[in-house]
Amino acid sequence: MRAILLFTLLFTAITGFAQKFEYDVLFHGIGDNREYFSGVANSQTILGERTSFVVGTTLEEKHEFRIGLSHLFEFGSEIDDQKPKLTAYYHYSDKQAEFYFGAFPRMGLIDFPLALITDTFLYYRPNIEGLYGKYSWDWGHQSGFVDWTGHQTETTRETFMAGFSGEMRHQMIFFQNYITLFHYAGTALRPEGENIHDNLGAAFFLGSDLDQLLPLHNSYFKLGLLHSKYRERHVMNEYLNSTSILAESYGEVKKFALRSALHFGDGHNMMNGDRFYDVDSYWRTDVIWRFIKSKHIEGRFNLSFHLIEGNDLDQSQQLSLIYQFGN
Repeated sequence: MRAILLFTLLFTAITGFAQKFEYDVLFHGIGDNREYFSGVANSQTILGERTSFVVGTTLEEKHEFRIGLSHLFEFGSEIDDQKPKLTAYYHYSDKQAEFYFGAFPRMGLIDFPLALITDTFLYYRPNIEGLYGKYSWDWGHQSGFVDWTGHQTETTRETFMAGFSGEMRHQMIFFQNYITLFHYAGTALRPEGENIHDNLGAAFFLGSDLDQLLPLHNSYFKLGLLHSKYRERHVMNEYLNSTSILAESYGEVKKFALRSALHFGDGHNMMNGDRFYDVDSYWRTDVIWRFIKSKHIEGRFNLSFHLIEGNDLDQSQQLSLIYQFGN
């Protein structure tokens, strides 16, 4: 209720004083069915929709201010089971630099390997609550963010996530880097046995575009290392270190695409990552069909196969329908 009242007041102020009124509306239909029987990851079905809208204005072509609401409705539940998320942020951009501060959408901005940040963050934590910066050159870019995920109270732990990512490119060859830090602290009461958890993850890839070699679009192959550190203070004397090889290939033909990713080595303990990377060997293959692709609408269906330790085969299906319009 407070978020709706705040939005109404700011909406009135913006429309009254803005030089140019701007808006953006996003509908995200979600159908995510996870048939997991290996016991490694949770089997679940996520079916619903998220509707988001923001209004605002732009000054001097570089300074944007936006405010709005984002709400997830899971089918079969009550409409108020998920609280609306307030979206309110400042955005600066020029030819090389970009900066966000506030609560701003994650979609289209943060893209990390699933081993480091799992895809359900898009459903349940649609906004980054903190800051984000990016700097670009002709040969690449680097970006970083801080997401405050838990404000400390007597019952809520203090938590935050930070991440850095980038790419450097020369002709067909590219290098990619991804680093995440998750700090899982305690509540304000600090009861006995409630310890601080520290979690660090990093992935580095060397790869090549393959469009000039294969009759495909946006195709590539990359090979790299995935490393993680985990410690629970007062319980573990040192960090638990894990390292594995990570390889990925991708290619598109018309409306179809194929992605295959292989992880082999040590199992990891990434608190915000996909649970399949907890095991020593994991191979994922996605068959992707983009059945709608237009200016405002994108529809995509994923059929995913998960081979765990070379023995167990899990399956999942993801349907995504995104409708976005604005000025």
